[in-house]
Amino acid sequence: METKQQQLFKRNTYTPKDASQVFGSVVLSLNREETLSEQDLKTLDNSLDVNIQSGKTEQNLRVFVLNMQKKPMMPCKPAKARHLLQQKKAEVVSCKPFTIQLTIPTGETKQEITLGIDSGYKNIGFSATTQKRELVSGELELRTDVSKKISERAMYRRGRRNKLWYRKPKFLNRVKTKCKNWLAPSVQHKIDTHIRLVEKIKILLPISKVIVEVAQFDAQKLQNVDIQGVEYQQGQTQGHDNLRAFILQRDGYTCQICNKKDGMFNIHHIIQRRDGGSDRPDNLVTVHKSCHDDFHSGKIKHTFKKPKSFKETAMMNNIKKFVVDKLGCNCTYGYITKRKRIENNLEKTHYNDAFVISGISNQKRTKPFFSKQIGRNNRCLQLNRKGFKPSIRKQRYSFQPNDIVEFEGNKYLTKGSHNKGTRIIIVRDNKNKSVSIKKVRIICFGKGIVFSTRQFLTTLKDGVSLPQTIR
Repeated sequence: METKQQQLFKRNTYTPKDASQVFGSVVLSLNREETLSEQDLKTLDNSLDVNIQSGKTEQNLRVFVLNMQKKPMMPCKPAKARHLLQQKKAEVVSCKPFTIQLTIPTGETKQEITLGIDSGYKNIGFSATTQKRELVSGELELRTDVSKKISERAMYRRGRRNKLWYRKPKFLNRVKTKCKNWLAPSVQHKIDTHIRLVEKIKILLPISKVIVEVAQFDAQKLQNVDIQGVEYQQGQTQGHDNLRAFILQRDGYTCQICNKKDGMFNIHHIIQRRDGGSDRPDNLVTVHKSCHDDFHSGKIKHTFKKPKSFKETAMMNNIKKFVVDKLGCNCTYGYITKRKRIENNLEKTHYNDAFVISGISNQKRTKPFFSKQIGRNNRCLQLNRKGFKPSIRKQRYSFQPNDIVEFEGNKYLTKGSHNKGTRIIIVRDNKNKSVSIKKVRIICFGKGIVFSTRQFLTTLKDGVSLPQTIR
């Protein structure tokens, strides 16, 4: 009988006779000489889900690289970044996203990189590609609390003004009368975020071309398909004294809650003004004064059909004028993106749309970022009598939510401060832990456009990347 050692050394029927008998690693990429063979010859599917299942997505992760002058270079593989850091030829300059800066001079050979931007009201898709692979992709979740913050600021301002005994009268002090291209603050913030995102990616990658998806919507056509000609100037309230008279006549002088005609009527906003509701006729209904008071006090309940909002339409109509023209980039349209996405059997996502916009030609896909825009919690008011801009917060703590700190040799995500700023809450093993600020060290502030760092955790280790506690 053969011993176990003889059985192990015996050649199996699936091994070629001319194969080398040198014992090596089971990983083919480690046993293969890179100078003698070509790797990664298989063309990957454009669908990100297929790549994830095939296990090839992790091979296309890239680390952003800056030269000694802080200019962007072509990104490198995580293994290359690890070697540069171990050899002290580079240093970490950012954790969100993970970026290194070279400390030695080197060549700066660059490829053509196209950045595709899928503009949106709530999310922005982005994808930067070369002719062979996708370097970075992801989605940015925009803020939706700007209108609420503006109302809160008005409350502080009104309270402060009421405390003044006298102030000089001011005329024509509204921004609308001063600025020609005035936009609502919520829309202006989203427009600025599109530009800020493109500029941030240009800091990380040597972008040579930017393509932004634009769209033009007719809000009146969306409400009335048959509208044409002079009807655009007439509107729904034509022939009525004011908007209130139109709403009362439209509803037949009948309360929409109790369905009675007698009594005094009020005009009720279906979506309240504080929640972003407008004064459009489809957002107004006729109700009794008593029913209106009972409804807001919670004594009675009634569900009205909410009207369609056209905030997204207003913002998308300004993309070309305020984003494309300011950046001086190219633009494309939604129907072109949709056709190409369907032709390549891609799922409807923002990063897939951005990948199609950047120019699809069987490039290798990469793992997408899921970034989010976070407020800095340091809004300022207008100039006071001394010429300074006071902050709404009287005291700003050193550590804010979503900051990355180092504690006992590991890096954690903070959830906020408490005990008058002397202690912070970190996420440790999926549990909240309170620690003193004297025992932690700030690594990265988590404000503004925050990129996730989880995608490099499996390849960069030993103090180079963040631990698994970062989400």
